[in-house]
Amino acid sequence: MPADKVVVVGAGMGGLAAAADLARRGAQVVVCERAAAPGGKMRHVDVGGAAVDGGPTVFTMRWIFEGLFADAGERMQDHLDLIPATVLARHAWRDGGRLDLFASIDQSADAIAAFAGPEAARGYRAFCQRSAAIYRTLAGPFIAAERPSAMDLTRRIGVLNLPALWQTAPMHTLWSALGEHFRDPRLRQLFGRYATYVGASPWLAPATLMLIAHVEQDGVWLVRGGIHNVARAIMGLAERRGAQFRFGAAVKHILMERGRAAGVELESGERIAADAVVFNGDISALPDPQRPVPATERMARSLSAVTWCLHARTSGFALDHHNVFFAEDYAAEFDSIFRKRSITQTPTVYLCAQDRGAGSVHVDGEPERLLALINAPADGDVAPLAPAAVDDLARRTFGLLERCGLQVERSGGVATTPSGFHALFPGTGGALYGRANHGMMGSFARAGATGKIPGLYLAGGSVHPGPGIPMAAMSGRIAAARLLQDRAPASARKRGPVMFRPG
Repeated sequence: MPADKVVVVGAGMGGLAAAADLARRGAQVVVCERAAAPGGKMRHVDVGGAAVDGGPTVFTMRWIFEGLFADAGERMQDHLDLIPATVLARHAWRDGGRLDLFASIDQSADAIAAFAGPEAARGYRAFCQRSAAIYRTLAGPFIAAERPSAMDLTRRIGVLNLPALWQTAPMHTLWSALGEHFRDPRLRQLFGRYATYVGASPWLAPATLMLIAHVEQDGVWLVRGGIHNVARAIMGLAERRGAQFRFGAAVKHILMERGRAAGVELESGERIAADAVVFNGDISALPDPQRPVPATERMARSLSAVTWCLHARTSGFALDHHNVFFAEDYAAEFDSIFRKRSITQTPTVYLCAQDRGAGSVHVDGEPERLLALINAPADGDVAPLAPAAVDDLARRTFGLLERCGLQVERSGGVATTPSGFHALFPGTGGALYGRANHGMMGSFARAGATGKIPGLYLAGGSVHPGPGIPMAAMSGRIAAARLLQDRAPASARKRGPVMFRPG
């Protein structure tokens, strides 16, 4: 019997992981990517000859990637140079105060005690214990497995562990749960920002997202040469197993034959036949008959962003790799985005100083690679920002940095708005995380690896288990495993959901 031929649409993290797993299992894999390089949102932006990471910048949950390489008989560390971050992030406030969070819980607790008092440090330790418990409860049955319904998740966790499931606090918001641990509003801001990791508001996202704190405490790594190298490494793994990559190959249609996916048609008119298709794009980009869940409505979209990729000199503030600058009214920021569909007057600024941190190569006084990001509504398809509005946002954004003590000598650079992200990632309106994870059922609203079209499999940040580098990679692994199970002879077909062993 000839090997199955599979077309993977999109070389983002989900598509790359699926291609690697499928190729190592003997499938003939062709990856079609409309861009000129792999990575999807994990892209390099050229700024005057400097390659700046213009998308995700935080690398966590390395066990997902170690497992991907190990299952192919290789070691991840032979292809990626990862440096443990000792400082998770540096935080500053316009009205005063600076605080570093460390990889060490003890160091962070000491810093918090000096910043906000011993009671806050005790609250932080309790918060860490709670986030670790939530992670232990959900890592296997939810993160590393096919999408469950709420009832399926209860069955997977087991009756004896129902108290642990209840402790994940799905009916409480992240913001309200943080109030149980922190009185200082700055600390609630700091940890409330975890909701933005999945494109959500702390006032609407479930308290379950506290598990992100444990994910970071379990390890944040810096990638030597830039995080785009993660995509390059996984592409290399897939190629060594026989996968073929075609860049500049935009897919126009998924072909159907006898009620099932049968290949793709490129915008050039070329047709590529296949036994199955893995779609690594936003679920909303699929035509209605091929979507297992409805397209994400505008008001249900996750956060978008306005970003500036720079190669510039800085002064006045000792940057680390990850830096966050806050104004005072955090609630106004999310009310503006999700209700008013606008950007607040003084938005929170995330700044990735890509030549700083552990293993730093930055020379004081020399230009450095920077990614500045503010949150924005995902309205890039209906309400594009005028150039004057982008200039005003830049003035306000870098004005906040100045109020926090940082001067950035800006000239040139590359700005990307929600309209730009919508152009890069069709069907999204610029949403960077798919559907916003709001409400207790938000985690179950995403599509799974399969839908109503046989032969069509789904991966990427808009499907289960969600957005972010490791989650998108896991979605690709789940899609590949489900495809392989479905294509196996009936006598060898496994029953039950696809599940991986979490690290």
